[in-house]
Amino acid sequence: MHIQKDIEKKQSASRFEHTLGVQYTSACLAMAHGVCVEDARLAGLLHDCAKQLDDKTLLKEAEKYHLDMTDVERRQPYLLHGKVGAVYAKEKYHVEDPDILNAITYHTTGRPGMSILEKIVFTADYIEPGRDKAPNLKELRQEAFRDIDKAVWLILKQTLSYLEGEGGDIDGMTRESCQYYEQCVRREKA
Repeated sequence: MHIQKDIEKKQSASRFEHTLGVQYTSACLAMAHGVCVEDARLAGLLHDCAKQLDDKTLLKEAEKYHLDMTDVERRQPYLLHGKVGAVYAKEKYHVEDPDILNAITYHTTGRPGMSILEKIVFTADYIEPGRDKAPNLKELRQEAFRDIDKAVWLILKQTLSYLEGEGGDIDGMTRESCQYYEQCVRREKA
């Protein structure tokens, strides 16, 4: 509980509400997919623990901790909040479980070959109850409880479509992840 109180102090009210939504949704998805609920709750609680940092601070922290950065992350440092957040989870909140740390690291871009916990937090971040802007949320929420790989693929597809429409930089990991999960879903159908 002390972690939750600390996170609440550091985040804006709306960010903390989102964090609790991701924590709750992660726990629900964990129950549906046979994953440790406490691990899912902790990863959901900590997924945005570095989100409040400005771009300059995120870059500074990434350099301080010698984190690998892509060119896109250097141009758009807000993408580093997952990587920096995983370091904070370990350093400040004493989280040692690599699965929880990976779930925090990759909750924005995804990655090929994610664990079920990683997929849960990635998905929960997109579908938590406070989210209302993405298209097809009702269908995505239902799919997340039926087929987590398909939900991940659909979220990545929608994310890429949105970013392409906005003309923004797209992190290569997001493209790789989308292709990977599309192949997973197609293999399952075959």
